[in-house]
Amino acid sequence: MKHTTIAVLITCFNRKQKTLGSLEALFKQVLPPEVSLSVYLVDDASTDGTAESVRQAYSAVKILHGDGNLFWNGGMRMAFEEAIKEDYDYYLWLNDDTILDPEAVNVLLTTSNRLASEGDTAAVIAISTRDPETSEFTYGGMLQSRWWHPLNLDPLPPTQEAQPCDTICGNCVLIPRQVVERVGNLDPAFVHYAGDWDYGLRAKQQGCTVWIAPGYLGTCSQNPKPAERTEVQLRQELNKVGQPKGLALQDVTLQPMEEWKVLTQRHCGLLWPIYWLLPYRRVLWISLLGGLKGKK
Repeated sequence: MKHTTIAVLITCFNRKQKTLGSLEALFKQVLPPEVSLSVYLVDDASTDGTAESVRQAYSAVKILHGDGNLFWNGGMRMAFEEAIKEDYDYYLWLNDDTILDPEAVNVLLTTSNRLASEGDTAAVIAISTRDPETSEFTYGGMLQSRWWHPLNLDPLPPTQEAQPCDTICGNCVLIPRQVVERVGNLDPAFVHYAGDWDYGLRAKQQGCTVWIAPGYLGTCSQNPKPAERTEVQLRQELNKVGQPKGLALQDVTLQPMEEWKVLTQRHCGLLWPIYWLLPYRRVLWISLLGGLKGKK
């Protein structure tokens, strides 16, 4: 059997126990002997001893150090860039709050091999995760289900068969060398959110395919929804729209406008200015009202 190399890419910041838990599940994967994993972990200047604990528990992990300003996309970019130098067969994104089932990586490889045998050698494949307490769907594949809004994406729950989708959440994603040769790394235009969505969409634009593997293959809790705020409270938080993690509302997270602008310009066609401003209409109105009240 041909030896298969996989670079596992992880970024972390001050979540030592979650990071160690994710690594523990990774190193318990049931894999054929011809498959080897090399782990690249970016520690973005954690102050809780994450890097030291990982080094003690998993000495084979290659630890890279950030300056504390990388966030998800920047950290994953750094790990990806370093791993690409070694020209692996596959690159596996893994969030440090995602706990893989023992067969997860093997199912991803089996799915990739089946697609390759059918002529699809450039397939991005993501897993679907479930909530560890409720077992409900949390993250996985996404579908462009509304013709009038290319970035209004709906989750695609898994079935017993692999399914094509339009893009993916980046919790655990297998990317073969053939995709990296066409698409490259994550885009530095994004800091925290949307880099994974953009990668999947760009992959399809480059003639690759995007899939979710069959079944649930790991657990990851959904990010908690914030409480409803009054207009006064929202007005006080408007500056968060310009910060890397954006402003979280109950139904949507408003990421920095410049990043969302890149995403809409790239994937929404000639009507991108409408799609760019659409999510911000409420906060823009609140900001305008606040300005008018301040002039009275």
